[in-house]
Amino acid sequence: MRLTKTRSDAAAAVKGGHVTVNGAPVKPATKIVVGDRVEALLNRRQRVVVVTRVLSKRVGAAVAVECYDDESPPPPERDEFEAIFAQRDRGTGRPTKRDRRKIDHLRGRPR
Repeated sequence: MRLTKTRSDAAAAVKGGHVTVNGAPVKPATKIVVGDRVEALLNRRQRVVVVTRVLSKRVGAAVAVECYDDESPPPPERDEFEAIFAQRDRGTGRPTKRDRRKIDHLRGRPR
């Protein structure tokens, strides 16, 4: 499993401060060496990998997976209530004040 889908997604995560290497924040051009521990918060999930091989050129995802050991904690269980919670029909516009009150009530927020 790859960490991000595209290089631009990876760069955006680094620029956003969601990635650390050996506990220190990094820049997109940071050099990685074998043995580095990369921690990233991607899609509300903590990912932890240890680099086992550094590549000199771009390769496919199948080859890239062989270059790190994934030590990430297992993903949290999906809450089905959360998955179907905030769906609105397309084209309905912004929620009215009454709609917002209903949404807040469902989310358990105080008035």
